Amino acid sequence: QVQLVESGGGFVQAGGSLRLSCTTPGGNLTSYTMSWFRQAPGKEREFVAAITRIGMSTHYASSVKGRFAIARDIAKNTVTLQMNSLKPEDTAVYYCAGRNAYYPTRESSGYDYWGQGTQVTVSS
Repeated sequence: QVQLVESGGGFVQAGGSLRLSCTTPGGNLTSYTMSWFRQAPGKEREFVAAITRIGMSTHYASSVKGRFAIARDIAKNTVTLQMNSLKPEDTAVYYCAGRNAYYPTRESSGYDYWGQGTQVTVSS
């Protein structure tokens, strides 16, 4: 079983930035296509961003494109989500997810491994 661990959430004012990280103790994240999802209170979990196994391509939800950036740090065995120009509507619990496939999917049901989530709160 692959354990994913997120970090980096917190509280920030609108227009600010946060950087989320995801790693797996004892494993290798390059074995998986990795994505970030988020879930706000009372809403369904939604796709945010994805990166293929060796980082050749990235994909973004339209709501975050141009503001967020997903990347791999192979040496540190992490996947990061740099979030800039944050808005109150970005407030949610953010989840790291891994998939045993070459291509990502925007459907949460398509992922095999999940982290516990990290809270991001953006004040207006």
